[in-house]
Amino acid sequence: MTNSLFSFSLLLLFLAAVHRSHAVHYAVTDRSGNNDGGVRFRNEIGAANSRQTMSAASKFIWNNFRQQNNPSDRKNVQKVTLFIENGDGVAFAVNNEIHVNANYLGNYTGDVRREFNGVLYHEMTHIWQWNGNGQAPGGLIEGIADFVRLKANFIPSHWVKPGQGDRWDQGYDVTARFLEYCDGLRNGFVAELNKKMTSGYNAQYFVDLLGKTVDQLWRDYKAKYGN
Repeated sequence: MTNSLFSFSLLLLFLAAVHRSHAVHYAVTDRSGNNDGGVRFRNEIGAANSRQTMSAASKFIWNNFRQQNNPSDRKNVQKVTLFIENGDGVAFAVNNEIHVNANYLGNYTGDVRREFNGVLYHEMTHIWQWNGNGQAPGGLIEGIADFVRLKANFIPSHWVKPGQGDRWDQGYDVTARFLEYCDGLRNGFVAELNKKMTSGYNAQYFVDLLGKTVDQLWRDYKAKYGN
């Protein structure tokens, strides 16, 4: 009996160690100072909410990418750091870091917390998604990030409507709407496409998954909405 309890205790310790080894640490560093954006971040959003949203976004992405439910199937990322700083644009992700422009938050009109959460879902997708080993079109990578934001229901009012846009790989909301259409043709298409881009990219992936070239799919998509 003693040996059984000892063995069981060792198993629990092992499982706990495995869990800790796959746990992701989320950190927030506020470099914004006392400008309007920095004050707004601290008063209306906060570091604690940011960490919670980063964690929730990761779980949402893993679930929607499906093949990333197990830690061994996704990138080996142990820490993601969010920086709130003064700069240009909205945000960007690099080297497991997310940089959000405090000036954008300060000038945003509307529900800044909801917009911030949408930005985080987009940037967290960049942390976890595969990019075809750098070979995938940039517009597709940004489109997948906005597709996740769309699925999470963080769509801002300025987004294009379904069927709008000039090219399938135009990026961001245009490509996200197109990917939503493709995902409707084959449930889980975006997840499967992401998995195929683990080590490379080829436009043939669209044919493999949907039976049509991406250009034909784009024409079908435009026709559906009368464009």
